[in-house]
Amino acid sequence: MGKEKIVLAYSGGLDTSVAIHWLQEKLDAQVITATIDLGMVNLEAVKTRALNCGAFKAITVDGKNTFVNEFILPALRAGALYQDQYPLATALGRPLIARYLTQVAKKEGAYAVAHGCTGKGNDQVRLDLGVSALAPELKIIAPIREWGMSREDELEYAHKHHIPVQVKESTYSTDENLWGRSIEAGDLENPWAAPSEEVFAWTKDVKDTPDDPVLLEINFENGVPLSVDGRKSNGVEMISHLNELAGQHGIGRVDHLEDRLVGIKSREVYESPAA
Repeated sequence: MGKEKIVLAYSGGLDTSVAIHWLQEKLDAQVITATIDLGMVNLEAVKTRALNCGAFKAITVDGKNTFVNEFILPALRAGALYQDQYPLATALGRPLIARYLTQVAKKEGAYAVAHGCTGKGNDQVRLDLGVSALAPELKIIAPIREWGMSREDELEYAHKHHIPVQVKESTYSTDENLWGRSIEAGDLENPWAAPSEEVFAWTKDVKDTPDDPVLLEINFENGVPLSVDGRKSNGVEMISHLNELAGQHGIGRVDHLEDRLVGIKSREVYESPAA
């Protein structure tokens, strides 16, 4: 009889790369990674990284069109803003990731799904509730909530077990999909400190934007954008185009002190030019 299987939501970062070996070591399970592309993910590179880190199997899913049509556009039509500030982006993708995780788990015959959320943020709740609603029979495992390792501990664990992790020099924690990019931690935890320009990747500071403005004409039908300047395109192409164009003109920065469900507040900076 083979080992039991766990499906791990895999981003390719330090936490989930270390989690592959940790789950195998602690639970004696075969770890199958599932990477969902909701925009900004190189699926082949992440798949290779997962296998190099010891995954039994690496599964990738292109979920961009589903994300646009079933999540982004309904949120846009509803005018969905978190605390009247943040046009839900990375948070909006969590229920879809939960859906894909449960689908992969059922197909692979896994008894559990795992994710890389900490015990501090709201994403753990979004994923836990999503999985529980769609597949209550699945166990949910959150290694980072359980192992108590610091970043330095993780790096030492990776070195000890020969896990080829990619180490980012940045002190910030970032996440992104087609609809937006979120940045937290580091010096952003001081609400009196203005974000430095190194925080931003999609948008320019106003002083660095072009002198000449750009006028856009976006055609909507029943609340759904269909074309920009008379050029029709699918939602993924349109959002990508607007992210680039609006970001070059300094549109889409949000600096927000928000509530977390665990009872603390968190300072988050977002970039969402198209939104």
